[in-house]
Amino acid sequence: MAPPDFHPAEEELVVRLPGVPAQVSRARGVVTAALGRDHPLLDEAVLLTSELATNAVLHTQSGDGGSFTVAVRSRGSLVRVCVEDAGSDGPPCACRTGVYATRGRGLPLLEALSHRWGYVRANGANIVWFELLLVTVPAGWAAEPV
Repeated sequence: MAPPDFHPAEEELVVRLPGVPAQVSRARGVVTAALGRDHPLLDEAVLLTSELATNAVLHTQSGDGGSFTVAVRSRGSLVRVCVEDAGSDGPPCACRTGVYATRGRGLPLLEALSHRWGYVRANGANIVWFELLLVTVPAGWAAEPV
């Protein structure tokens, strides 16, 4: 499923990075630069971007001499991050892993923490995206009996 378009007047920060492991930290920095250190969704956005950038480097052609792109948009209570890589043999999979597995937790984490996510495979590339939605609870809401 493709992400919905934002209004064209909204700003988007887009950065292309070499497909090497050291660039995953730069991908996190792109998100921090786009959102600012005080953004309430920064930690989740940085964590999930790190997972997608790592996947791009380890599981796609980006990590074989290619590059990947990180795009960040923010509007009010909504943040969207897209990571485009150089393509892979198969689509991204949010497969469940064993309790002691050391790999395979990135997309299930994305599924658990994001408001929604998806991917597009086109022209040999993968674009994996997620959206975070800031939800606020009125003061005193948790203290009221149900």
